[in-house]
This record gives sequence, C-alpha cells and structure tokens, in this order.
Amino acid sequence: MTFDRRSLLTIPLVAGVAPAAFARTGAQLGGGQSRETDLPIWPPAERFALWPGIPQGAPNPLPTPHPTMPRYPDGYRDFQMRGVVRPEVGVFRAPRPDGRAVLIVPGGGYAITSLRNEGIDVARALNAFGITAFVLSYRLPGEGWADRADVPLADAQRAMRLIRANARTYGIRADKLGVLGFSAGGHLAGSLTVLPDFNVYRPVDAADRHSARPAWAGLMYAVSNMDPGRSHGGSRANLLGPDPLPTVQARYAIDRQLRPGAPPLFLVHAEDDTTVPVANSVDTLAAARRAGIPAEAHFLQRGGHGFGTRLSPRSPGSLWPQLFDRWMGEAVSP
Repeated sequence: MTFDRRSLLTIPLVAGVAPAAFARTGAQLGGGQSRETDLPIWPPAERFALWPGIPQGAPNPLPTPHPTMPRYPDGYRDFQMRGVVRPEVGVFRAPRPDGRAVLIVPGGGYAITSLRNEGIDVARALNAFGITAFVLSYRLPGEGWADRADVPLADAQRAMRLIRANARTYGIRADKLGVLGFSAGGHLAGSLTVLPDFNVYRPVDAADRHSARPAWAGLMYAVSNMDPGRSHGGSRANLLGPDPLPTVQARYAIDRQLRPGAPPLFLVHAEDDTTVPVANSVDTLAAARRAGIPAEAHFLQRGGHGFGTRLSPRSPGSLWPQLFDRWMGEAVSP
C-alpha cells in the first residue's frame, strides 16, 4: 500500500500511534520524489507509555492524533506529530552502551514535535558514541489540556522518573541520565533542568519516587524565556496561551530560574538563527555564569534554525554531537 501527500494527512490514528504503514520508503510515501530507503517511523519498535490510560486533565473531546511528513527544501522528510493523547518514549539502544543515557526532547514551537529531525536522527547519532537515547513524544499545551503550561513539563518529569526506575532494564546508570532539547524542546529541557521537583502532576506509582533532575542538560538553539518580544513568539503563545498569569510566565523563564547547584549546561546556537534569536542562549550562558553553573557554549556563525544533525560536513557546527559526547565526559562524574 502506498501513500501520497493527501492520503498521508488523512490516515486515521488511535492513541497517538502512527500506523506501521509509515515504514514505507520515501519513494512510496512521496510518489517517487524521495530516494530515502530507511525512512524512520514513529513509534519505534521499543517504547513505553508515560501514563496508565489517558493522562490527567484531558480535554473533551480528545485531540486527534495527526502525523505529517513535510518535505524540506533539500528533499529531507521529517516526521512531525500533533494531537498526542498518550505520550510515550521511544527507546534507541546503543550497539555498545557505556551507561550514559539522554532524554531527547524534539522541538516544534509547542505546536508540533519534530520526531525525526530532532529526535530519531539525533538518537542514532548519539548511539554511535555508546549513549542510550530516549525520544520523548509529549503532549502539546494548546490542545485543550488543563493547566496547559505545565503539561509538557509533566510529561518530561514522568519520562525521567520512569527511565530511572528501569535503569537496569535499559543497561544505563541512573546518575548518568541527562536531557537534550531543541528549540521549544530546548525550553522544555531547560524547564526540566530548573524545575525537576515542581509539582505538576499527582504521583502515579513507585516510579514517581525517583528524581526527575537531569545529570546535565544540552540546550540546542533553545528558547530561554517567555517574555513578550524577547521569547520566540509562537512558543510563548502556544505554551502560555493568550493571557498568562505573571507567575506562570516567570516560572518558565529558564534564564531567570537558574540557581546555584543546577546541572551543567551545553549550549549550541547559530548567530544567523532568525526563528529563535541567539540572544536566548547568550542570556542563558550569562545566567549560568552568575549562578556558578558549569556551562559550555558554541555559537556558530552560520547554521540557521532547526538543523538537528543535518548541517553540512563542511560546517564546524556539524561536529556538535562529537563535542557533546566529549563534554559529557567532563560534565558527568565517573
């Protein structure tokens, strides 16, 4: 069975899960336009749900799961998701695991999640260094959930706790579990970093006794705050809504919430990013220095936004996975 663009957007889904038909090659999905033969799918073969049943605060009616596979100008096909009802985590095991692990948080302005470009592809790149990767498919705040601004953080906290509770199963060390987020996903990773113990959901089971604090945090071209005119407008609007309470806006100002003792930070941002201005990472770095938090920052002259692992091999920024791997060796105690 093959799918063109129109049929791809109208496939019925249940429980936030894309059908196995998405395993078709790029040629089958795109009418022969793509030459990709290993197009990834969601969900992956190994995964786990975050919540037993529908999460707390669900709207009525529930959001409708809606996957798309947009084609970028260079022909690359992403896999993006909206309408997640049952958030889950995809597990990507390293061929030769070394005990390190990372929860990857894709971006998308809190309007979609870029599960391939800023999830699956990143997981595979990090697997090559012995890092076990977990990709988070989280609920989106603007889809009717109660306490909208806290919904993504609830999913991220719960994911960290479940991973730690099952560390032995995954062959990882609980004290070497960090987070890596991109764009709005970088804001969520930052929120997890500064608010790991903030009460955003009622405990479900024994896993919730575990800490949600990441051992370290990688923030890739990340949104750092929720100030009007200073934040990424789309991320702010989608997370907070049209008339946010000042206390909620302040809660998610990552650069202002950094305190001494927070996990070490790894920052990457391109100066020509026209979506999330580089000032967001500059502000985060300055806040980390004021708080005495170890931080390493890489500011690229060129790279734009949303590059994931797809920068040209000629670009210095294409080496960020290698830099990240080596930085972890220093940031995480043996």
